[in-house]
Amino acid sequence: MAKAWPAVTLAALAACSGGGSHGSTAPTHARVGKLAPSWNQPLAGGGTLSLDSLRGKPVYLNFFASWCEPCKEEAPAINALQKKYAARGLRTIGVDEEENAPTALRFRKRYALAYPAIVDSGELQDQYEVNGLPVHVFIARTGIIRRIVVGQMSKNEIEGAIRAIL
Repeated sequence: MAKAWPAVTLAALAACSGGGSHGSTAPTHARVGKLAPSWNQPLAGGGTLSLDSLRGKPVYLNFFASWCEPCKEEAPAINALQKKYAARGLRTIGVDEEENAPTALRFRKRYALAYPAIVDSGELQDQYEVNGLPVHVFIARTGIIRRIVVGQMSKNEIEGAIRAIL
């Protein structure tokens, strides 16, 4: 039985990873120290949002899914920090990974999120090479990616990364 555990773990991780490429063209991969790749995605509540429309503002992308336990644990802290730093221009965007708009809206309502959620069909997943959740991306006003963190962060860690892009 002990030998089966790693195989089961790998299979579970692969099942939660969201898979591979979602388009016929190679995505521009996001890298710390480089300009964040452009995107235009549907908002969970209707309409669209583009990264280009946020240039000049510090941007925090929070990749999540409604089934992700660490994502649920982080949501109240992320919401509080968005409210705290909104006056300084912070734009937090929830990036719901491969779910649908109603699911993303239920997540926003459950946590009374003050920031929008986009529904990623896989483009951002490819650009940021997301293979697990949560993922945190901190983009400076200049559009340069300052930090990418894979995995759960504490409120203090998130706040430190936000302060570094303000």
